[in-house]
Amino acid sequence: QVQLVESGGGLVQAGGSLRLSCVLSARSFSMYTMAWFRQAPGKEREFVAVLSSIAGSTRYADSVKGRFAISRDNAKNTVYLQMNSLKPEDTAVYRCAASRKSGTNMGGGDMDYWGKGTLVTVSS
Repeated sequence: QVQLVESGGGLVQAGGSLRLSCVLSARSFSMYTMAWFRQAPGKEREFVAVLSSIAGSTRYADSVKGRFAISRDNAKNTVYLQMNSLKPEDTAVYRCAASRKSGTNMGGGDMDYWGKGTLVTVSS
């Protein structure tokens, strides 16, 4: 059974940083494209970042480009989301997701597995 477990959320002041982690309990972690999504209260889920299983290609939402960075450690079956210069509008539940497809041109519908999420709250 494939599971994704996120950690690293919390309360941070605007301008601060957080690093989220997500562990995938599955074989062949390196073959999965990994992504982060978020959902703020009262809003729809939105794409944040994706890291392809091939060539390490990445894509970011315009709202986080230059502030967030997605990375992975295949030896630890872990994907990270480094979040810098956080803003109150970044407040949301952040969920990681895994896809058996490769590439970066994908959205939530392309994901095969989802974590339950970790809450990030940015105070002004």
